[in-house]
Amino acid sequence: MVSRTVVDNFLTQKKIAVVGVSRNPRQFANTAFRLLKERDYTVYPINPYAERVEGDRCYPNIKALPEQVGGVLIMLPPPKTELVLQEIAEAGVKSVWLQQQSETPLAIRFCRDHGIAVVHGECILMFLEPLGIPHRFHRWIKKVTKTLPQ
Repeated sequence: MVSRTVVDNFLTQKKIAVVGVSRNPRQFANTAFRLLKERDYTVYPINPYAERVEGDRCYPNIKALPEQVGGVLIMLPPPKTELVLQEIAEAGVKSVWLQQQSETPLAIRFCRDHGIAVVHGECILMFLEPLGIPHRFHRWIKKVTKTLPQ
């Protein structure tokens, strides 16, 4: 289980890249992107196949960003996650959130082996205050079942 300290440290980063945003605004990655922006994060969308996402300039990869980010939220299929992590390590990013269903044991091990603090097995929307009703309920369930990061 991931510690609450690792979760909180990720969320203290004020510049975050979101890898896996889509031209389709209904995609979950886009929801996370919008909510991070609404909570005053500087957020950079990354998708090599889109020029703009949610009205913002989109970047093809981490190296193309105009400035260093403190964290990267990854919302990709697991095989693609593993490919992006090398680029993140080379860019010197030290905090990664592998959204549920994006992580693999290899990806988690890669982060740890490269000194990257990694959140995995958790939904970022359960930790972005203020919470919406569904995520407030999910967090309460995890708290009751003692599966919420401590």
